[in-house]
Amino acid sequence: MITRTTLRTALIAGVSLLSMADAAQAQTPQDAEARIAALEAQLQALSGQIADLKAATAASLKDVRGSQSATTVSLANARPTLSTGDGAFSVSFRGILQADAAIYDQRDAGPLASDFRRGSFNDAAENDRARDLGDGVNVRRARIGLEGKAFGAFDYNMIYDFGGSGTEEAGKISSAWVQYSGYPVKIRAGIYAPVTSLEDAANNTGSLFAERASVAETVRGLAGGDGRAAIGILANGERWNLSAAVTGNTVTTQTYDEQLGFVGRVAYVPFKGQDWLVHIGANANLVIDPAAAGPDVASAGGAVTNVRLRDRPELRVDGTRLIDTGNIDADGVSVYGLEFGAQRKNLYVQAEYFDIQVERRNSTLSDPSFDGWYVQAGWTLTGEPRRYSTVTAGFDAPRPTKPFNPKKAQWGAVELAARYSTFDLDYLPGAAGAAAPTGGVRGGEQNILSLGVNWYLNPVVSISGTYRNVEVRRLSPGGSAFVAGSTPAAGVQVGQDLDIWSLRTQYAF
Repeated sequence: MITRTTLRTALIAGVSLLSMADAAQAQTPQDAEARIAALEAQLQALSGQIADLKAATAASLKDVRGSQSATTVSLANARPTLSTGDGAFSVSFRGILQADAAIYDQRDAGPLASDFRRGSFNDAAENDRARDLGDGVNVRRARIGLEGKAFGAFDYNMIYDFGGSGTEEAGKISSAWVQYSGYPVKIRAGIYAPVTSLEDAANNTGSLFAERASVAETVRGLAGGDGRAAIGILANGERWNLSAAVTGNTVTTQTYDEQLGFVGRVAYVPFKGQDWLVHIGANANLVIDPAAAGPDVASAGGAVTNVRLRDRPELRVDGTRLIDTGNIDADGVSVYGLEFGAQRKNLYVQAEYFDIQVERRNSTLSDPSFDGWYVQAGWTLTGEPRRYSTVTAGFDAPRPTKPFNPKKAQWGAVELAARYSTFDLDYLPGAAGAAAPTGGVRGGEQNILSLGVNWYLNPVVSISGTYRNVEVRRLSPGGSAFVAGSTPAAGVQVGQDLDIWSLRTQYAF
């Protein structure tokens, strides 16, 4: 630090040199002293300004650091979120409420002896209900939970579900996972639903219809689905998406030996413009080791490892399954699917095909195979497009540009929807009026035409109405396949035609 004396001496020396260099402007010692005093005053003022600047800078730096560590609270789209200023930690509250109401329009029920419509094998309750599906209301999902970030590189999600499928179920874990996102390839472990298909990639609050296409829903339940124990990797770029997971049982399933499965998917956007794109993809859903139904006693030929494929007519107000393969003792299941999707402004089309191969265990019978496909389309009358994300490689619901507000003549977004799906669970079914060939599986074929209207009042509230025309073609295996004493003779038609009208109200944040 320069002392006051040193500075004064330097100033005097400088003035002396100036005096010697310009004799014409020679000054008296009193003049020099006056100039030095003036310079000292200026220096003192400058030093004060520097000190003020330092203080202000320190205060601003302190404020910035304080704001970076301060906790902020936000309420975007009704979702409460707390986060630190630097974004290293956050927690968001999530909630979903979906209530479905339905009317099943089918011919009047008759006695079991003459009305041959049936549900699942060996299920007396479903066989009664198949003849008179129950109109009513079902809380499809009632979920509450948390998601967020910790230490910058970790993401987490914990969701609990109180909803049901036809009847209210006990509360259960829907997801509970942690993910390391510090690398381009993310690593996730815990309880979660690995994405099994293009239909599964849409959020369950933003899918085109209340339920996924029947074949996609059934495939989803083999090695994926909500509440599935899994560890996997996820990665995506500007036009591609890749995911893979090794899976076990769901949290509500207890078996002797837990199932071992695999879910893998790859998707790519080969063509893309300002307001259009094309999606292609492929997926694999494998049951490598089915869950054991009992102790694995080697001398008894090992434990039975059953696989069963069945589904409802794309709605769960009544939980009756109208197609069902029954239990197949299997070494494994392999499902391979192809995906296609395209979007042009507010018009969107999506289609998938699935091939299902079941490998029998300890059997000389041929291995059964099944398949299914669907095609669906949506058109938003109000102009908003469905939202495609390469993070999920799926299409999500449109977001209304003018949320519902009658005072401002704003009505939200309105979307028209259509889908045709077919799911064939027959393998060597044989002819009507006769027994099935050896090794045949009479699971039935289900074809559904769905037409719907989705009204998105705002990003949180929506209402969806759907009409379904359902056609089930299914032959009875005979014997005691359904219920002893009430199983129709072999080859008798146990399917049916019906119409379903449904309405969903949804609140999701």
